[in-house]
Amino acid sequence: MKKNVTKKIAYVGLMAAVIAVLSQISIPFPSGVPITLQTFAVAIAGYFLGYKYGTAAVCTYILLGVVGVPVFSGFKGGINVLFSVTGGFIWGFLPFVFLCGLAFEKKSVWAILSGLLGLAVCHAMGTAQFSVIGKISFFAAFIKVSLPYLIKDVVSVVAAYFISRKIRKRKKPV
Repeated sequence: MKKNVTKKIAYVGLMAAVIAVLSQISIPFPSGVPITLQTFAVAIAGYFLGYKYGTAAVCTYILLGVVGVPVFSGFKGGINVLFSVTGGFIWGFLPFVFLCGLAFEKKSVWAILSGLLGLAVCHAMGTAQFSVIGKISFFAAFIKVSLPYLIKDVVSVVAAYFISRKIRKRKKPV
């Protein structure tokens, strides 16, 4: 029993670290929202660990950032990041990972659709917060901070699903 608990904790920590590392692979964009591999990492966390432990990994990542560890994109940390123009996307990682994880054992079409629904929620939350803080319309915010990233993010979700399936075959998840 202890071995299983230790394994679960280790996987949650590992995935939080993967999200933090892939958050730093970033290309600045004029909108202030950089292109990163965060969505890929969050989707892998959900597809590999399932909704319960994938969400725990994302919560760990967010909590590390809130207490000041520079895990957010651009080596940023602190609670202020969650209330910045990009913070809505970080909040959106929670429903995103949950929906990826909820369908992680389903057939690929359903799992990918569930992940894409989570991605849509994440983008909606990010766009809404950007709109409010930036004092622009939701549509203008969507054009600026969501639309340019959609193709990369959809490819990330699909790739994360297939990569996590390969990993699950080699390593028994929690």
